[in-house]
Amino acid sequence: MESHETGKCGLNTQRQPPQFNRQYQDRLFKAIFGREEHKDWLLSLYNALNGSSYTDPSAIEINTIEGIIYVTMKNDISFLIDSQLNLYEQQSSYNPNMPLRGLMYFSQLYQKYISKQRKDIYSSALLKIPTPQFIVIYTGSTELDDVKELKLSDSFEVPDTSGRFEWTATVVNISRGHSLKLLEQCPPLRDYAVYVSRIKGNVAAGMTKEDAVNEAMEYSIEHNLLNGYFLEQKMEVLNMSLTEFDQEEYDRNRFEEGKEAGIAEGERKTALQNARNLLYMKLGSIEQIAQATQLSVDEVLHLQEEMSVGGCTDR
Repeated sequence: MESHETGKCGLNTQRQPPQFNRQYQDRLFKAIFGREEHKDWLLSLYNALNGSSYTDPSAIEINTIEGIIYVTMKNDISFLIDSQLNLYEQQSSYNPNMPLRGLMYFSQLYQKYISKQRKDIYSSALLKIPTPQFIVIYTGSTELDDVKELKLSDSFEVPDTSGRFEWTATVVNISRGHSLKLLEQCPPLRDYAVYVSRIKGNVAAGMTKEDAVNEAMEYSIEHNLLNGYFLEQKMEVLNMSLTEFDQEEYDRNRFEEGKEAGIAEGERKTALQNARNLLYMKLGSIEQIAQATQLSVDEVLHLQEEMSVGGCTDR
């Protein structure tokens, strides 16, 4: 029989520490708050964070960005409500670079918003955009206050206190013992925090990762957390919590997507060149050129402006 070295309490000291799917907390967070069928939970979270009292979940428009650009820059949940553009990120480890990441996310979100609204960024009229709010829901072990403001200016190599170039990420700590009032005001967030905290506590007590997750799952079902969600979606949540991230398969999938993206980029370059030719020869109106090349009117106007600056529109 194979022998194993044991410690004073009879525990196997050769046991390797459990390796969880590192993404399970944010995957679960997005599944709970980022789906159309769970808008009422997202509205509850928004109300608790903002001290508001909205009651109509249909007032929320989820506009989360999905795509290859967010392989390492994931965008958990973004949504519009009452002319406010919100981005909610879940983080299980402390990251002081969230303001910079948020700035990059929001540039994409605003580009998407402006394109959808068919607004002209080159107009002489002031373009109105939704007010941004960036919230980071933190569940890590680094000790933080209940709320911590991270500012973009903290990253500047040359200190700047003017406030002219600022972007803020509000980190809300929901680890055990923190933000109790917020969790009381938002039961879905409280139940999410209980599940995550229970797994961490089980691991600290020496359970294997499978036992830690299964115990947390049974507890969540027994106590009807998230109004039965853990019972209804048991297999999905277990899969999120236990399935390891397959980097090799992920890279293969991204490679195939990259090939498709490359083809699309080639088609776009051709469309832009065709539009330049039509503008140079003055064949058709801006709208007609846009329709012929499948570009937006704004894109054709931008091309026209570039060519005008470069002196290419006059024959």
